[in-house]
Amino acid sequence: VGFIALIANEVGGLFVDPTSHGTGCGKALMDKANGLHSTLELDVFKANHIGRAFYRRYGFNQKSQSIHEATGQPLNRLIYAV
Repeated sequence: VGFIALIANEVGGLFVDPTSHGTGCGKALMDKANGLHSTLELDVFKANHIGRAFYRRYGFNQKSQSIHEATGQPLNRLIYAV
């Protein structure tokens, strides 16, 4: 119902089937990634309210902001450190 893509400590993507939101699947995937790396980083579009809320609840903090070159959309760089 979901998967996470990791490149070293970079979360390249976290996807959970919408019918499984709120079941703990996303948290379990992040817990696994966190068990592998003490620091995690990722980019999330500012317009992705669901993703940003999930990462905030998990404990990520904003590191920086930029503009996604291909789309011109605001992008937030987040970091999670134990």
